[in-house]
Amino acid sequence: MAQNMPEDAGFDRTLSVLKEGYEFIMNRSESLNSDVFETRIMGEKAICLTGSEAAELFYDDTRFRRRDAAPSRVEKTLFGKGAVQTLDGEQHRNRKAMLMSLMDNEAMEEIEMLVLHYWQQYFEEAGSLETVELYEAAKVVFLQVAAKWTGVPLEESETEERAAQISDLFESPAALGLQHWKGRRARSEANDWIEGLVEGVRTGAFEVDNGKALHTFSWHRDEKGELLDKGIVAVEIINLLRPMTAVSVWVAMIGLAMHEFPEEREKLTGAGEERLEWFIQEVRRYYPFFPFAAARTDVDFEWQGYHFEEGTLTLLDLYGTNRHPADWVHPETFMPERFEGWQQTPFNFIPQGGGDYDFGHRCAGEFVTIVMMRATLDFLVNRLEYDVPEQDFSFEFNDIPAVPNDKIKINNYRSK
Repeated sequence: MAQNMPEDAGFDRTLSVLKEGYEFIMNRSESLNSDVFETRIMGEKAICLTGSEAAELFYDDTRFRRRDAAPSRVEKTLFGKGAVQTLDGEQHRNRKAMLMSLMDNEAMEEIEMLVLHYWQQYFEEAGSLETVELYEAAKVVFLQVAAKWTGVPLEESETEERAAQISDLFESPAALGLQHWKGRRARSEANDWIEGLVEGVRTGAFEVDNGKALHTFSWHRDEKGELLDKGIVAVEIINLLRPMTAVSVWVAMIGLAMHEFPEEREKLTGAGEERLEWFIQEVRRYYPFFPFAAARTDVDFEWQGYHFEEGTLTLLDLYGTNRHPADWVHPETFMPERFEGWQQTPFNFIPQGGGDYDFGHRCAGEFVTIVMMRATLDFLVNRLEYDVPEQDFSFEFNDIPAVPNDKIKINNYRSK
């Protein structure tokens, strides 16, 4: 017989989610001493999960579905309607294969080269007396990288405006009021922009290289053999542009980590790829990025003696799983060396979601994120000299995404 699931007793916790942000599930998991508990969010019963065992359950597609899990405010800003993250079954497998077809070694080498090129160009064009906010600079640099890699034409004169538009998509889902509506308007404008390009590709109005995502997606056929609707193509192209631009959040956290842990920063000078990668992986583990992944139970089932009822909203704590004491030694310590010889599973390290890359719901762009972060860290440590002025390095756990308040300012920069 099923036992009672630990309960976060009381009224609806939506305001607590907004107030506590990334720490909402962690706080209750600790106070209830459980990796699974029941609460109420947005007027309905919800189950919250944390840790690698719970993550393995959450990514079991025989027990969970995605299609009606994401809150509409997230679908209308972050993912876009009909995006791969919201699909299940054969439809999801077909769309995921389209995205994964881009992720080969050649693509990673091209992205690394583009990241170094556009960072170099950015600092050459910025006046040396200017103070640069790394977070804002990274948005511009990474949109240029993303556009070039996907084959999306981007005029220099529109780069900053487009970078702000794409950033509104990941800065607005958890926001209230004006900021959220700004995100919805940005989604509508971005969709119109890319839909126009898809039409151009299909009518032959302009050419794009065969290997580029804009070409591949425009001519991709779904599981029924039909061309994707141009709106869906636009959503999936933006599903490359947006997360690549959002790596700017990680760049701000790289800057914060170098400030907070100067002894670890020292080890990076002249370091090879492996040590750079340990550092960025620890940044991705230690600092918050995306708070929760959402799904709904697709069947009734029992797990660890608890009953899960079909149709129940279920949230997996991404940030908390990356700091779970059962999975990590000294999780509160910033320790890049923990990644030396470390064994990753699909469920124990999930800053961008977990599961299987090719068929599951793990973020297809995770390889891209790592390459972009590693190339940026290499650039900041080994190719650029700069000063870090006095500033506010703190960030708020209920800001999603969390970024240091002064966005990591640097000045007096020059090439090494």
